[in-house]
Parts: sequence; C-alpha cells; structure tokens
Amino acid sequence: MDALHVRSVLVTGSDRGIGLGLVTRFLEKRDPPEWVFATSLDLEGSHGKKLKKLAGHHPNLVVLQLDVRDLKSIEAATRKVEEHVKEHGLTLLINNAAILIKFTCLVTETAENMERQFNTNTIGTLQVSQAFLPLLKTAALRSPMEGLSCSKSAIINMSSDFSSIEKMSGWCLSQVVSYRCSKVAVNMLTRCMSLEYKQFGILCLSMHPGWVKTGMGTLLVPTSVKDSTTRGWIEITLLSTA
Repeated sequence: MDALHVRSVLVTGSDRGIGLGLVTRFLEKRDPPEWVFATSLDLEGSHGKKLKKLAGHHPNLVVLQLDVRDLKSIEAATRKVEEHVKEHGLTLLINNAAILIKFTCLVTETAENMERQFNTNTIGTLQVSQAFLPLLKTAALRSPMEGLSCSKSAIINMSSDFSSIEKMSGWCLSQVVSYRCSKVAVNMLTRCMSLEYKQFGILCLSMHPGWVKTGMGTLLVPTSVKDSTTRGWIEITLLSTA
C-alpha cells in the first residue's frame, strides 16, 4: 500500500456504502492525501451530516454537494476542488455515484427506469469526468512519474459484476436489466476514456467492487464494505506503479 502516493482524490457518492469506505481507507493511510474530496447529494440529510461530522476530525477531508445529473452542481464542485488543489491539479477521480432503482425483470422494465439509471450511472460518470479533466491533465503534467499511474493522474469508474455480458452474474436471482445496461455502458465509456486520455498521461479503468452489503445490495450479505474497499485499495495500490 505504501506504493500509492496520491496528492488529492475525489470520490463521488461517498456519504455511504462503498464510496464512504473508500474515503475512509484514504484517510486511514499513514501518508494520507493532502486533500480528500467526498461528495453527497444532500449535505443536510442524515448521511450528509455524518460525512460533515467525519470532516471535523480530518482537516484534509472536504465535503461537497454534488448531483452527477446536474451540470451546475458539477461545475460548482469543480470550482471548489480547484480552490484547494490549485496548480497541482486533481490526482485521482473515482466515479462511484450510482443508483439501482428497482429490482425489475425484462417483462416489467420501463423506459423511465432505463432513463433514470443511465442519467446517473452512465451520463453522470461522463459529465463528472469531463468537468474534472482539466485538473486531471494538470496533475499528469506536473507529475515526474513516467507512464500511467494512479499516483500520477487517473479516473476509476466503479463497475459491476452484473455488467459482464459473458457471465450474466445473478440473472436467476435478479435481472435488473436497466442497471446492467447502464453499467455495461460505463465499461464502454471507460474504454473510450482510456484510449483518448492516455495521450494526456491519465490512466482510466473500471473496477468491480464485488457484491457488497450496502443500501443497494444487501441480499445474502456477500461482502462487507470494509472488505470490499480494502480489496479495492490493494488493486489501486498495485495500479499505482503500472
């Protein structure tokens, strides 16, 4: 884990679940980032208030309101981040914000569900990445590191095992067609990013966190948030020297 040296990191959708777990792992590092940016859709809600309370114990934790579906909200968050990172740019962006609206099957799936899932899970990931691209470019340019690395400049998009067309994991248990499709689209978006942003020195990848006990996935209690984010932490660390 000592191989990962991130000056700044932003995790979307980080007031609960996997996002909060990732933020916690960064704060627990022996050499934590200079800035950890955590976001919440509603800072005055119960989860947002808990996040602000956590910030009271960590001066390097900055809590931001962010709705990944709203360009004005994204732009406001970008300005706040830039105020803190200044000329150093943003080292690592983790697009974690996502929703699973209903446990629908193919027969009951609707255009409305599909639209809502794509607006948050896919389009939200695109818009946030576009907005923070200039800061990620700055971090890459200022880094003395060669090649691609999470310690240099990177975008990590949280994917899902449900997005595997080959495996079709859990189909008999839960079809969730709109969610699966939105996450397949995230994987393609990540691939496009990896091809386009490589020229700027920005690493882009998708990460599957496992089937985790969160508000979105509690069935069978397969993996705890701590176990999942610790495993993800190890993967990020390995990629820091890619």
